[in-house]
Amino acid sequence: MRGDTEYTQEFVDVDGARLGVQVYPEPAGPPGAPVVVIWPAMGVRARYYRPFAAALRAAGLAVIVADLRGTGASTPRPSRACRYGYAELAADVGAVLDALKPRLDGRTTVLLGHSLGGQAALLHLALSGPAPVDGLALVAVGLPYWRSYPGRRGWGVLPYTQGIAAVAAALRVWPGWGFGGRQAHGVIRDWAYTARTGRFPRLDGVDAEAAVTTVTTPVLAISVDDDQYTPHPTMDLLCAKLTAAPVTRQRYSVAEAGAPLDHFTWVRAGGPLAERVAAFAARC
Repeated sequence: MRGDTEYTQEFVDVDGARLGVQVYPEPAGPPGAPVVVIWPAMGVRARYYRPFAAALRAAGLAVIVADLRGTGASTPRPSRACRYGYAELAADVGAVLDALKPRLDGRTTVLLGHSLGGQAALLHLALSGPAPVDGLALVAVGLPYWRSYPGRRGWGVLPYTQGIAAVAAALRVWPGWGFGGRQAHGVIRDWAYTARTGRFPRLDGVDAEAAVTTVTTPVLAISVDDDQYTPHPTMDLLCAKLTAAPVTRQRYSVAEAGAPLDHFTWVRAGGPLAERVAAFAARC
């Protein structure tokens, strides 16, 4: 246990990578509380979610937060030698769930993904067959398809995303210049594909776009006011693909949060949102 944090740092080894996993103490109350496993946004370290983890625990939920491959405590550090993309990020979700299985058995388990972490969690469910979890919560997640942005914003999103992809392709790694932190070329390639086409790419020969239509796990989809990266319409686009899943679509407003919101700051104003996640877990 680190002296300056509330969690225990653990690791899961998978496919040459080491994934950092932060396990928070059980919440107060009866044993066997539902468990929320959080997957962060691109370039965001797991420790950033400490305020939201505290809110979830106050709402009676156990909390575990994993670092995405190549971010925070997880390896490898993105470099020209890295070949991973969305397929590996989705598989990492399964590897962490497998490692946590002794702790999760018999307990309601909800995957909660933020931005890229939400896409990875959804793709894991789409590609892994029968759902290993009881629910999927998506917060500030959306396909960054340029045509889905309101007004004229999309005309800026398209060159912005494809410019980042071009740099990553030329350098064989994204250095993190002003966006997303340092990332493997494959992650940026797959992200840019969704921004250009509004579809998930083929992953290891599998049509991921078709696969997401087979997901039947209950979904709580919450978009956030003033989200500069995944505004409400991008979440609507993603939800429209979940044709077999029961989807509860909600918005998280500045008025409800009682604080300014954007793609990242909701984490520090997530008390009411945590209550929504707890209610969703109780229904799963």
